[in-house]
Order: sequence, then structure tokens, then C-alpha cells
Amino acid sequence: MAVLVEMHHAGDATVRSEVVAAIEHVFADRAGDWCVSIVGSQANDRWEMQIAGPNGFERSYTLEGSSGEHRPAVIRAIVGRMVPGNV
Repeated sequence: MAVLVEMHHAGDATVRSEVVAAIEHVFADRAGDWCVSIVGSQANDRWEMQIAGPNGFERSYTLEGSSGEHRPAVIRAIVGRMVPGNV
């Protein structure tokens, strides 16, 4: 398993490190190479998340800050639902 997590315009360094750790936890038992990109907006409280993985796997999701979706535990749960156990 290899996972690359990129975050841009998405809060301070503490928040970024917690989000990266939460995402890495999701991929700990999944095979293949994965890339997760989260880009924040300066115009609103939305973060655009894209996930790419083996066998052409691609998903995207908009994380809404006003709905609490910027919290690491919530992001971990969302990614866990989006990414199947065996791809």
C-alpha cells in the first residue's frame, strides 16, 4: 500500500497533519497505489477531494465545512465509504 495525500488551501499545518493521518489510516489495509488530493477554496468553505487508485479507480467529493466535513474523523469516514476494501 502506498498513499500520497496532497492538501492545498485547507487550513493550518495541524489540521493538515491530522487529515493526512486519518486518510492514511483508511488505506492501511488496501492494496495498490492511491492518491488523495484536497483543495480548499478561498471563496467558500468547500474542499474538493479527489481519490485515484488502482484499476482506474476515481472518485470525487465536495467536503462542506459548514456541515462539519472538514474534521479529520469525518473525512476518514467519508473516504472509508467511498473506497471499497478490495479494488
